[in-house]
Amino acid sequence: MYKRLLGALAAVFALSGTVHAAEQSSFQQFLDDFSMMVNDAVSPFTTKFSEIIFYPIPMDWLVDGAPGLPVIVLWLFSFALFFTIYMGFINLRGFTQAFRIVKGTYDNPDDPGEVTHFQALTAALSATVGLGNIAGVAIAISVGGPGATFWMILVGLFGMTSKFCEVTLGHKYRDIDEHGVVSGGPMKYLSKGLAGLGMPNLGKTLSVIFALICILGAFGAGNMFQANQATFQLAAIAAELTGGADSFFAGKAWIFGLIYAGLLSFVIVGGIRGITHVTEFLVPIMAAVYVIAALAIIGANITDVPAAFGLIFKGAFTGEGVVGGILGVLIMGLRRATFSNEAGLGTASIAHAAAKTNEPVAEGLVALIEPFVDTVVICTMTALVIILTGAYLQAGDFDGIALTSMAFDSFFDGFRYVLTIAVPMFAFSTTITYYYYGERALDYLTKGGHKQATNIYKMCYLLAIVVGSAMQLTAVMDFADAALLALGFPNLIGVFLLRKEVKALLNDYWGRLKAGKIKPYVPGANESGKLPQET
Repeated sequence: MYKRLLGALAAVFALSGTVHAAEQSSFQQFLDDFSMMVNDAVSPFTTKFSEIIFYPIPMDWLVDGAPGLPVIVLWLFSFALFFTIYMGFINLRGFTQAFRIVKGTYDNPDDPGEVTHFQALTAALSATVGLGNIAGVAIAISVGGPGATFWMILVGLFGMTSKFCEVTLGHKYRDIDEHGVVSGGPMKYLSKGLAGLGMPNLGKTLSVIFALICILGAFGAGNMFQANQATFQLAAIAAELTGGADSFFAGKAWIFGLIYAGLLSFVIVGGIRGITHVTEFLVPIMAAVYVIAALAIIGANITDVPAAFGLIFKGAFTGEGVVGGILGVLIMGLRRATFSNEAGLGTASIAHAAAKTNEPVAEGLVALIEPFVDTVVICTMTALVIILTGAYLQAGDFDGIALTSMAFDSFFDGFRYVLTIAVPMFAFSTTITYYYYGERALDYLTKGGHKQATNIYKMCYLLAIVVGSAMQLTAVMDFADAALLALGFPNLIGVFLLRKEVKALLNDYWGRLKAGKIKPYVPGANESGKLPQET
């Protein structure tokens, strides 16, 4: 089946080089007309759905002109704050132990699972470290000023605990089949965990809702949106370097969509093991490229860094020059941070469930690192670059990724070409991981017994990449974005009901850790941590 699909993609790609220019223009017109038809057909439904998820709770009764606070943002942030307090600020006190686990101190190759702690972390990070870090921060600063950065950092810190809770549950309630393939995540802990509390019908309902929405989100936010942004940027740069408007690549992002789909097809054949082999290589590289460039700019302007942080803190608590004042800054920071790190959506627990360990809490601690890297580190660096280069003063002329690109380009002439490499890498890694999320959700709905359904899902997922790169299906992608965030509703209901179980697991693990009963793994050692010759 894969050979037939790849053969078709190759045939289309080869054909593209022989089509007459006029025919290509007609083909593009067909795509534009079809996109408009689809958008018009689904727009009434998708608009209504988005209005519900993003319903703005009026806040102008507090401060004149303050923007509304989307209900999903309040939902995610409220639970993150509650879990942080309830779990005794494990996001702070468990941070050091999280890094010990990730570096392999406790890795036992004989533990059940498919991937290491580090591989699970990179797989989950690949879904969150992406375009939101590049464009999302710029949007927050454009609307909320530098002060929005402070609230983004704060939300990231609280979101660490949401990730801890859902990943701990996802690992505890995972299933491992006779082939060693792991199935975990909200589908499992919502159904099995709530059944254990005497609420099987509620658990089943929430798990099915989650699985259905997860598949929709995988196709939209994880697939079509990523492919659209990455391939359009590649096509624009390729056209710029090969003749501008007369270039063969002008307006042909779908060509890169075919390449994108072809590369992805080779990765997903290997399941979670194949995916993590790519992400453990790709995530550090793409993060390093971006972080090194950001650090170079920050280092060159090191004397201005205190003033930059001064702008961030001043803006956070005064809201000077921002519509809605301090409340406007706060709301914008909350919005962009919750959209960026996905804490509370439950998706990360699907990837972490595959980790090799017998300790669910250990994997939960690993998950603490994700929002920290995603929101606290990378988003803060992006914000500093935008502030230090003065790009934030031109926020009215640029938006999103264009503002970030302009900020970097003002220091590194031609940095937009580096972003041309970084953006597809970010997008590709996100697409890889969301494929796995959707596949596990489908596996739950079909009870793992329909291989044909999985094959159809794979083909549709690859086709969606080409469609996403060729057409601007705005209404479809807006719906998918709303659907992705809607995962927070069924997920957090379940996590809240299971909170006492998570706390009991945490207290047990922490007690054994402090008592010295959890020891680093030493090959050949017995349970006491001693080698045979030492006993």
